[in-house]
Amino acid sequence: MNWVKKLYDWVLAWAESPYGPIALFVLAFIESIFFPIPPDILLIALALGNSKKSFRFALNCSVGSVLGAIIGYSLGYYAWVASSGEFTGFANFFFHNIPGFTVELYEKIALLFEKWNFWVIFTAGFTPIPYKVFTITAGVFQVNFFMFIIASVISRSARFFLVAWLIWKYGPSIKGFIDKYFNWLALGFTVFLIGGFVLIKYFF
Repeated sequence: MNWVKKLYDWVLAWAESPYGPIALFVLAFIESIFFPIPPDILLIALALGNSKKSFRFALNCSVGSVLGAIIGYSLGYYAWVASSGEFTGFANFFFHNIPGFTVELYEKIALLFEKWNFWVIFTAGFTPIPYKVFTITAGVFQVNFFMFIIASVISRSARFFLVAWLIWKYGPSIKGFIDKYFNWLALGFTVFLIGGFVLIKYFF
C-alpha cells in the first residue's frame, strides 16, 4: 500500500502551496465520487497553518464535497445499473479499480438505504466508510434528490466545521486528539443530530 502513503503525502503537500484552498475544494469534490483520501487531512493542515481561516476552509471543503456528492448521485442514478438489472460496465470499472469501493461494501450500504432511505446520508458524512459509496448508492436507489442534498449539506458541513472549530479553539495541541478520537466524536455528534430530528418529527 505504498502508493496510498505517497498519495497521502501528495495531498498534505498542498498545505504548503498558495493553491492549498483550491486543492482542498477539488479534493473534497472528487472524494465524494472516487478519490480514496478524505479531505480532512488537508483541512486540518490548512487550518493549523492559519487558524483564523479555519471556518473558511471548512466552508470551502463542505461546498466541494456536496457538489461532488451531486455528481456521485448522478452516476448512481444514470450509469450504475443496466435495464437488465445487472451492473453496467462503468459500475464494474469502479468496483475493480477504485480503492475502497467493492461490491460487498456497496451491498451493505444498499441494505441500509432499503431500510432507512435518505436518513443514511445524515450519518454517512461522519463514518469512516468512503462517502462516495453513499452518494452513488443513493442515486441507484433514487433517494429523494432534495432530501439527499439537505442531508449531505448537514452531515458534511457538520463534520468539517467540527474539525475547523477544534483547530480554531485548541490549535496544534488538538491534532493528535482529532486523529485518535475523531470517529468517537463524530459518532456522538451523529447521535445528537439524529436525536434532534427524531424529536422534531414526533413532538412538533
